[in-house]
Amino acid sequence: MRSMWKGAVSFGLVMIPVKLYTATETRDIAFRQVHREDGGRIRFRRFCTIDEQEVPYEDIAKGYELPGGETVVLTEEDMAELPLPTTKNIEVVQFCPAEQLDPILLNKSYYVEPETAGARAYCLLRDALEQSGKVAIAQVALRQRESLAVMRARDGVLVLETLLWPDEVRDAAFAFLSDDIEVRPQELRMASSLIESMTVDFDPDEFHDSYREALQELVAAKTEGREVIQPEAGEAPPGDTTSLADALRASLAAAKGGRLGAVPDAADEPEEVPAPRRPAAVKAPEAKRAAVKGTGAKGAARSSGTSSGTKSGGTKTTAAKPAAGEKAGAARKSASGQTSTSGKSRAKGPSAARAGSSRAGEAAADEAKATQRRSRRAS
Repeated sequence: MRSMWKGAVSFGLVMIPVKLYTATETRDIAFRQVHREDGGRIRFRRFCTIDEQEVPYEDIAKGYELPGGETVVLTEEDMAELPLPTTKNIEVVQFCPAEQLDPILLNKSYYVEPETAGARAYCLLRDALEQSGKVAIAQVALRQRESLAVMRARDGVLVLETLLWPDEVRDAAFAFLSDDIEVRPQELRMASSLIESMTVDFDPDEFHDSYREALQELVAAKTEGREVIQPEAGEAPPGDTTSLADALRASLAAAKGGRLGAVPDAADEPEEVPAPRRPAAVKAPEAKRAAVKGTGAKGAARSSGTSSGTKSGGTKTTAAKPAAGEKAGAARKSASGQTSTSGKSRAKGPSAARAGSSRAGEAAADEAKATQRRSRRAS
């Protein structure tokens, strides 16, 4: 068992350091509220009735509602200022005969265990109570609430039982108490005889919870018959993890989910790998050849148009221009050849490119001079 309170028992000038343990437990079968269709657990949340927002636990305070509907809010600081002189002390105030204690006042029972330093004084108080047939009336504060209590000896151990305050016991104000109901003497004798015939020593082990046993059998039968539902995995509520490992797994999953949804840092982005491509020195000649072809086509069109114009009665000057145009087209073709040769030379190497470019330039210059001479003769 785990102790739930630590303090001292004081009577007179004697102080006994002790621990308290819960002496009783409930054996009821625990049920959860679930959805009938799929077995999912029903969760409850704290909502404010004014703004209809869910309120976290740390923002919840105690409120006392007045008869007029107003509310007095009490904070943790307000509650801490309340006097509780018996917070860590079981103060014995008097002793009384055990038969004077009405069982209706009994509330909850706790075992009292002595610390090593107070074991002798503990045994002294226990033996004195057993011999006297009396119980000790005390006051103690448990879970921030001061209670009246009785301490008695049971099986070699002191037992502390908290009591209800007298004003917490309701009055038995029933109507039949005021009625004049007569009980005949022979009926009273017969009832007394029946009581005597049924009188035995009380043994609590002879009794058992038949309802709980039947309920356990029902659950076992449904389990064996596989009448069970496996709810789909969903998000666990806060504080619902069953172990440290479960809590760590949930934290890791949340961290991964947040990272996947975040914008990656520059350090996290993969380096871009450029696609393989041909060198620019190789591509350039192809583009130039396409441009030169287009120019040659246009030159041919001009030449054709000019020739047709000459046949239809054009002047000699007009005829000379097509010849020059034709020669210019040839010069452009030569230049195209220069460009192509230059491109190929660049692909082969710097020196070859320079040599090809020089030869192509000279050829273009010679062709241009020849064109000019022919043009002069024609004029």
